[in-house]
Formats: sequence, structure tokens, C-alpha cells
Amino acid sequence: MTDSTPSDDNWLIDEDEEEVVAGGLGAPDTRSWRVLIVDDDVDVHAVTRLALRNVSFKGRELELFSAYSGREAYDILRDTPDVALVLLDVVMETDDAGLILARRIREELHNSIVRVVLRTGQPGQAPEQRVIIEYDINDYKAKTELTTQKLFTTVISALRAYESLNMLERSRIGLGKILAGATNLYQIHSLREFASGVLNQVSAILDVGSDGVLCLMQGDTGVTSVVAATGGYAQLSESELMPTAHPLWPTIAKAFAEKKSQFEHPANVLFIHTQENREVAISVTPPWPLAQIQRDLLEVFCQRIAAAFDNLYMFGQLRKAQEATVVALADLAEFRDSGTGGHVRRVQMLSSSLANRLAARGAYPEQITPQLLEMIGLASILHDVGKVATPDHILLKPGIHTPEERAEMQTHAAVGKSILERAANMVDGVSYLTYGAEIAGGHHEHYDGNGYPNQLKGNEIPISARIVAVIDVFDSLLHERPYKEPWPHTEVMSYITERAGKQFDPEVVAALLDLIERDPSIGRTPD
Repeated sequence: MTDSTPSDDNWLIDEDEEEVVAGGLGAPDTRSWRVLIVDDDVDVHAVTRLALRNVSFKGRELELFSAYSGREAYDILRDTPDVALVLLDVVMETDDAGLILARRIREELHNSIVRVVLRTGQPGQAPEQRVIIEYDINDYKAKTELTTQKLFTTVISALRAYESLNMLERSRIGLGKILAGATNLYQIHSLREFASGVLNQVSAILDVGSDGVLCLMQGDTGVTSVVAATGGYAQLSESELMPTAHPLWPTIAKAFAEKKSQFEHPANVLFIHTQENREVAISVTPPWPLAQIQRDLLEVFCQRIAAAFDNLYMFGQLRKAQEATVVALADLAEFRDSGTGGHVRRVQMLSSSLANRLAARGAYPEQITPQLLEMIGLASILHDVGKVATPDHILLKPGIHTPEERAEMQTHAAVGKSILERAANMVDGVSYLTYGAEIAGGHHEHYDGNGYPNQLKGNEIPISARIVAVIDVFDSLLHERPYKEPWPHTEVMSYITERAGKQFDPEVVAALLDLIERDPSIGRTPD
């Protein structure tokens, strides 16, 4: 159905006295403004394209799409992002097809920023006052009044409004990404993981590919290290220092020298100076120069990142102090045993590796949680802390213990668990002390129920303790102790394997064998 009538003859006539000028200030964004023409009259599409053929706004030309029915227009709007303006006829396949589409745009596509200008050749079919009130449209034009100049004015006004709304929407989305991204980053404890996360969040804010580099200035040395690199610059992550011959280096060096962000397309460098006097540069190369709103959003993000960098550093220092304290406590428990050497540190390393190997094998997915994987290394150091209560004449005895001495020796498991449980209760939530108490109390339990102190069996024994039970025996047999000489590696592995399902969890033993097969040096290297 068409709605052209003889009264439309002057629609879109050229006004010679007012020439339409292709405006624009050469703005950085070179993407076209997308305009959808919706009308069932082919001539309307032709004359509209003719009238808008040289129009541009802020240096961006128009990209015109055509639809000849409400259904076709809906499909285009659903599948085509960033349509800024819809020039919409009312009467097409039905008398109210345009009005139905206007409602579907807002209610079904949830597109509140595209500008909808209703154009009709039959105003009586859709009275202006009723339509403006009942439908979320932005302008109403009778085709008889739309000269070329007036169409130009209508289009530019709509694009300007769309630009403002789009900037507000991008700002809202960007700020949401900043808040979500910064929250996620506070949960990361590795500097390189943190840096990669920062690059990914910057890419998300800009809505571009993840091509970026994060550099850290090392004190006053002038040395710039590459902490993370993604996308097309991923190979830089293999370099310890930022190559001065790289195309990004001049802009990065300028940012560090001037201590401020640089926006020199295609290289954009965000400069971050933290309160702890660390200097960070983040370089990204989006396909087009950054708009002012994007720069502003990135500067806000940089403020959040500066605080996060300092918090990460402080967390690292606290973690190191915590680990040093735990190691000192474990050493205190064993300082009387000069032959123990680096046992607790080896147990720490191997327990962590074995837990991760179990996770990779898919074993005990409900028990081997990310929290356990993070804490078991530090917690395992405390496995023998209860030995502080064991008398020297028993702990250091080179010969066989009497039944009474053995009973006294075995109390160290319950003592260690009690000490660590009291400490764990002083901390909110689960901590390494919680796992330490499990390990201290359970690493001498046997999988078949014949261990001590509580004769626990199978899964009654915490997985953390079942892991450390294997590692503790594995390392103790490989090294000299006051009561024994070191065993050959083959004999140790035979001992461990033979006791799978009896003393040890067979799944844990299988994971240890898997670990050693992948790295034969485990247990063979000298202290």
C-alpha cells in the first residue's frame, strides 16, 4: 500500500535559496550515522536518498537503510546496531503498521535512544496530538511540509539528540563496567593477573579489541618493565623490558616523562601515579581516536586502578609477612630437629602442586575448591606444629619408640589441631588456619581407619589432610631424619604405592604418580 496523493507533489522539493551544506568539523569518529527509511513507496526512498546524498554531521556521513514494511524494519533494527534515526511512514502493510513498529522498537527491542520521526501523507489516519501522546516518537511530520531544507533540519536535530543520548548511555555503561571491573580486580592477588585484568577492562570500557600493554616504571631507574600485554601485543609479555624500538615506546616514554595521559591516535597511553609513588602506563590502540567521553571514563578508571595497585602491593606485603610468620612458627616447632632441614617448605610446595594436579584430574570437585587450592600450601606448613609439646628425648630419639613414647608422640596431632583451631576461631570465615587445623589433626589418619588420633576413615578425613599425609611421608622418606637414613626414590615410590587404599587415599597417590611422571625431577633434586 502506498500513501502518496496529488497533494504530495511539493514534498521534498529543492529550495534553491537555501543550499544544504555538508557540514562537519572533521571529528575523530569516522563511523557513519545510520538512518533507516521505512516506507512502502519506492519513490519516497529514492527522493529521500537524493535529498540526503551529501549530508554529513560532525564529519560523519549518513548510511541509509531501506525497509518497505514494518516487519522488515523491525528485523533490520533488531540485527543492525547503532541505528540513530528512523524516518517512519504510518500506513504501509496495514493502516497502523508504522505506529505498531514505533511501539515494538521501545517495548520489544528496548531501544530507547534511536530517534523516531513519523512521516505521513495522511495525517487524518494518525492525528498528531493523539500519536505524540500515545506513542514514544520524537517528531511528527506531514510529508507535504517536508522540503529538502526541513528534512535536513529534522535529520540533524535528531542526530544531535541521538548523539547526546548515546553519550549518556555509553557513560552509564562505561561507569558500570568500571565499578564491576574494579570490584573484580580487587579479588586478584597476582600482579600479572591484575595487569591483564586491567587491560581487559579498558578494552571493555572502550568496546574495542583487547590490544594493549601495561608497563611499570621501576622506581627512579627509568627502567620500564612490561607487566602484561594482550591481543596484537601479546608477544611483548615475553619481554621483561619494554623495547625502545617498539612503535608504542615514544608515547609511553612521553607519558612517563610528562606524568600525564597521552591521546595521540593510534597510540593512547593512560598514565597512573599511585599514592605509593608507583608509575604505571597503559597503552591501547583502538581503531579510531577516542571521544572525550571515553577519555573521561578512562581517567575515572585510572583513579580506581591507582588505589587498586596500592592495595595489591599492600596485600602482597601482608601476605609475605603472613607466610614468613607461618614459616617461623613451623621452624619453631622443628628447630630441635636439625635433620629436618627444609621439610616444611618442601611440603608447602608439593602439597600445593598435588592439590592442583588433583583438580586438573577432576578428582573430588566438591572438596577441592578454589579456596583450598589457594590456601593449602601455606596451611600445610603447619602440619607438625603440635610437636612443640613433644619432649626432646622422644622427638629426637634415634631408635625405636616404646609404646608409651609412641603414644606421647602421637599426641602432637591433637595438640596441633587444638592450637590452630583456637587461632582460626579468632578470624572471620575460612582462613589458612582453618585448613592448618584440619591438616595438623588429620594427616596421620589412615584411609582404612587405622591411623590416629581419631581413627577416621576415607572421606571422613579432610581432603587437605589426605593430600599432606602423602606428601609428608614422601618427603620424610626421601630425606635423612634422626631415626633413619634417606631412602632411594624407587623404594619411596614403592612404599607409597603399596599403601594406596590403606594408609593413603588412592586418588591422591595416583595424582602424585601423575605429577612425578610430568616432572621426574620431583623428589630427586638436592636441597
